[in-house]
Amino acid sequence: MTATHRLVRLVRRPDGLPTPDDFTLVHAPVPRPDAGQVLVRNTHFLVFPGLRTLIGGETHDVPLPPLHPGDTLFGPAIGEVVDGPLEKGRLVLHLQGWREYATPAVTECRLLDDVLPDPVGHLAQGSAAYGALTRLTGVREGDTVFVTGAAGAVGTMAGQIARMLGAARVVGSTGSPDKARRLERELGYDATVLRGAGPIGSQLARVAPDGIDIVLDTVGGEQLTAAVHAANHGARIALVGALDGQLSPDRAGGSAPAVLDTFRLLTRGVTIAGYSGVDHPDVEAEWESRFGEWLRAGDIHFPYTPVRGMKHAPGALPALIAGRSFGASIVEL
Repeated sequence: MTATHRLVRLVRRPDGLPTPDDFTLVHAPVPRPDAGQVLVRNTHFLVFPGLRTLIGGETHDVPLPPLHPGDTLFGPAIGEVVDGPLEKGRLVLHLQGWREYATPAVTECRLLDDVLPDPVGHLAQGSAAYGALTRLTGVREGDTVFVTGAAGAVGTMAGQIARMLGAARVVGSTGSPDKARRLERELGYDATVLRGAGPIGSQLARVAPDGIDIVLDTVGGEQLTAAVHAANHGARIALVGALDGQLSPDRAGGSAPAVLDTFRLLTRGVTIAGYSGVDHPDVEAEWESRFGEWLRAGDIHFPYTPVRGMKHAPGALPALIAGRSFGASIVEL
């Protein structure tokens, strides 16, 4: 009898935000690796909001292919080599998540060593935050840093990284009072602003009365508008995400308009730039080295929300979009 495994496929392109019914759990034969491929038994894979863009089909300027009905979802995954040219039992990082067994090419696998105390840490989204804060904005003594979407996969890491790099005050935004408490109690945020609890600009003026020196923006929209208004002279803004567009029921995930006061950008000498890891290939190794050191010293934490078992995977992306995660969302097999 042919062994089978489970994988998650897209049933249809959602009309608005995706629901669990837009995905299906399929049983299929365990694949056999072709020449140059390895068979990997996945142990964990990441649920990331960029799937919303791939499902929506608006992938212009995105270095990943769109997902069509019938396609298997994909994304960062950790697994154990079962067969093929690589040593059996070794853990690898690859992009064929959302299935129990995968057959990535050897060239698409990264062998994992012990640079991190827990291999699951390789699914953390701290590299983007670290790269943006070290390559685009810098962190100077006395800086006040504002992180939008602070309870997300990037934001939960960004506040901690900013503090380790020397920030004097770290402020974050979130849409949940419970998440705000966790950001302050567990991750060292000094204050938070709440989406839906009044104008973001007014809240920022209250928690950062001396203005903002650095913005690490994962959201866009009203929050980026308010951040520009609160920016000090010489402030640096790094764009790392566009959740305001990706999580909007009125968009397909490929646009995120925001109103920016260009007069303030001009008169206050504010710089604004988007961060892409592709443009900074040296960041990943540097980040992982420092991340490993900080984890072992207890100076930083990797918060994530586990989704336990493949049977719950079809609902994982809708749950992430609905805000039911703190930190990264990771399916555990």
